[in-house]
Amino acid sequence: MPVKLFLIDDHALFREGLATVLEGKGGFTVLGKADSVRSALDALPGIYPDLILLDVDLGNGRALEFLRKAREQQLNAPVLIVTAGVSDFEAMQLVHAGVRGIFHKHNPPDALCEAIRKVAAGDVVMEPGYLRGLFAAVDPAAVDTRPRLTDRELSVLRLILQGLANKEIADHLGISESSVKAVLRGLFEKLNARTRSQLVKIVLDQYRDQL
Repeated sequence: MPVKLFLIDDHALFREGLATVLEGKGGFTVLGKADSVRSALDALPGIYPDLILLDVDLGNGRALEFLRKAREQQLNAPVLIVTAGVSDFEAMQLVHAGVRGIFHKHNPPDALCEAIRKVAAGDVVMEPGYLRGLFAAVDPAAVDTRPRLTDRELSVLRLILQGLANKEIADHLGISESSVKAVLRGLFEKLNARTRSQLVKIVLDQYRDQL
């Protein structure tokens, strides 16, 4: 099956030329094109591309604005940035906003085709020049090394902190008491706690920000 694409670039010559090149290569179908954030948001609902190719500078808008508004509209297609260049800081912002890759326009068409296939298949493609900036932006002290707690585990813990027994927790959450016990067993193992009181202490010490 061809990779279905949607192109967003405010330069008509590049946008139309890219569509022609990609469809001429075979294996790609361009479902639509847009020259601005607004026109893209208007055109995308109901199209469902496999991948969006997005320029950073859209004249009267920026890629970050599109990404934010697309998320609000629940437009969840993967995004590959195709740009003439972007600052390290904005590259970091784009990665945090969920883009699956950043690709330079000066690369040859075959390289772009390969990048598209990789991102459409679930991989990440990043220009090497941005990697140093992305790694430098990571604050080791800010990395959360705590075991991740699920929403169900947090719900149970909040009720435990209110002093509820297992049966009361089950009634409150609309689940069986055995399910509550299963959640607690998982918490004991995950947080290396042996007793209920020890579990409460660990949670208050380490997860107060999530409660």
